[in-house]
Order: sequence, then C-alpha cells, then structure tokens
Amino acid sequence: MIINPILLEIMRKFNYKISLFSGVNFTVDSQRGLNGFCDFILSLSSEQLLVRSPVIVLVESKNENLRSGLAQCIAEMIAAQLFNERGGNQIKAIYGAVTIGTIWQFLKLEGNIVSIDLSEYYIKDIKKILGILYSAIA
Repeated sequence: MIINPILLEIMRKFNYKISLFSGVNFTVDSQRGLNGFCDFILSLSSEQLLVRSPVIVLVESKNENLRSGLAQCIAEMIAAQLFNERGGNQIKAIYGAVTIGTIWQFLKLEGNIVSIDLSEYYIKDIKKILGILYSAIA
C-alpha cells in the first residue's frame, strides 16, 4: 500500500505519459528463466492495456529483507533489456528497485553490468526516492 502511491506520483509528474503495471506476467524468455510476474513495471509507453517497450524501471517488493529481492530484480531487469531490444528500443540503462515499502534500494543495468547502490533510502526521505525514480525515467 506504500509503494503504489509513490509510483502513481511518478506517473503524475510525467503527465500520465508513462504507464504503470502491477502483478503482470512478464515472460520474456522461459528457457533462460526470464519468466514470471513482476510486482511493478514502469514503461515509457503510454499504453495501459499491455506492457509495451520501452520498459525502464522495475520494482520488486519484499516483505522483510531487501537483499532477498536483489537477484529477482536483476533477472527482471535483464528480461526488460531483452524485451526492449526485441521491441526495437535500445534503452541505455534499465533501472530497478527493491523495497519493503519503508526502505528502498536501487539498481542499474547498462549492457551486461549491474550496479547496486549500497545505500538504503528510507520513506522519511521520500523526496530522494521520488528524485531517483524521476531521474531514472527522465
């Protein structure tokens, strides 16, 4: 319940020209294990019925432990990179976040390099969280 309003605020900041999906099947390549449901996906497409490329931000929500979501978020980011390439969108970087709602940690995928921001951002610093998400899309 904490995550959705934050992502909706990002949509509002972009005048609803981006799309937000929650709990959608994002099977990109089953043979590589890039299949399953994503907690949240932000796309630069304004299409709201189907996930369209370019997918730019994925948010993985966990109940207790941020670290338990890092590998899953990285797999989702790799799937988004492949999804974008297949859609003809060569996005330079895919961003990801793992959150328990009150604490956020951010990741970035460029080419085949994953960077993990070792800082944890707390909900009390909501402006920083919104700023990071906004800059990932802008």
